[in-house]
Amino acid sequence: MDIQAIKQRFGIIGNSNALERAIDIARQVSPTDITVLVTGESGVGKENFPQIIHQLSARKHGPYIAVNCGAIPEGTIDSELFGHEKGSFTGAHEARKGYFEVANGGTIFLDEVAELPLSTQVRLLRVLETGEFMRVGSSKVIKSNVRVVAATNVDIPEAIDQGKFRQDLYYRLNTVPINVPPLRERKEDIPLLFRKFAVDFAEKYRMPSLELEEDARRLLMNYRWQGNIRQLKNITEQISIIEEFRVVSGAVLAKYLPDSQRRELPMLYKKEDAFSGPSERELLYKVLFDMKRDINDLKKLVVDIMDHTEMPTPSIKPEATQNLSTLYPEYKEIIHNQDLDEELNNIHTPMTKPGEITFHHSEIIEEELSLEKKQMDLIKRALDKHKGKRKQAANELGISERTLYRKIKEYNIE
Repeated sequence: MDIQAIKQRFGIIGNSNALERAIDIARQVSPTDITVLVTGESGVGKENFPQIIHQLSARKHGPYIAVNCGAIPEGTIDSELFGHEKGSFTGAHEARKGYFEVANGGTIFLDEVAELPLSTQVRLLRVLETGEFMRVGSSKVIKSNVRVVAATNVDIPEAIDQGKFRQDLYYRLNTVPINVPPLRERKEDIPLLFRKFAVDFAEKYRMPSLELEEDARRLLMNYRWQGNIRQLKNITEQISIIEEFRVVSGAVLAKYLPDSQRRELPMLYKKEDAFSGPSERELLYKVLFDMKRDINDLKKLVVDIMDHTEMPTPSIKPEATQNLSTLYPEYKEIIHNQDLDEELNNIHTPMTKPGEITFHHSEIIEEELSLEKKQMDLIKRALDKHKGKRKQAANELGISERTLYRKIKEYNIE
């Protein structure tokens, strides 16, 4: 049977080279028992090719079963495909044959085969290699002479990389690949398909058929058709029912096409720059470094105050009395959501090492203990001055309330 006769018999519309190439491969592989994998986008008409293969083969008098693997729940897919024994699981009140047993001597079409669970893929691989399988809940091996034609709209090599599909099963299914072209790659077929659908709906709804003006024809051919033939058919039906005027112009047709990607034109995508701005972690560490510097400045200030004993109350710079939220408003959210004190203990500034204190006078390093005592006195004075209110005392000292609380615990200040 030649290609034109096949198209007429199975109702395939189109004259593009890619479509006819796919039909020719299906015709040549039909007399054999080779496993075939049909690939293509959703809505391109992949379901026609298993029927061509079955009807032109020696199995045409045997059963033909089409199974949508994506529509069967994962918990019952093994039972549906391979059958089960009575009592093998809850609800199995009697033994049941699976599709592979029922289709013995014929053809089984596994649509959306990439949706099969990995455990079911192992069972399917065994059937393809040996023709043997076992029902769920049984240890008896059953032989089946079934030809398998599978189809998918998934990029299986990518699914293999993601661990969602077995590589050995892919090579076993893909003995002969048939790729069905999308509608945008067979533009010359789009007006033919529209006319075919328009005539069918005119007969169905008993109304005159639609006709296209030239601008509508161009728009129809330049549209991307992500839903392919299925989308074209739906839009043709909408126009047939809604529009009273039977000559369709470009303006009328445009109302039924989604605005996004209306025409198949080059599309520009703005690539996101991963380094366009600092990350939250970088902002946090910047705040921590600034805090470390402020604390060192505070320590220097305390030393200066201690050098001027005639000053009963420390005179603290106005900017030092501000809390971090005021000093760094752009990092306010990060400051309130991070445990800064714990991070601060692990941060080293270029000027100091952990545990080191930077002072104006080098001799102060030898009086570290007395400095701690003076810090304790300052904290006590600030608390007494503000009647135990830690927040106001912390502002007076130019440190955070959390740091003040930690110092109170460290020095056992009551």
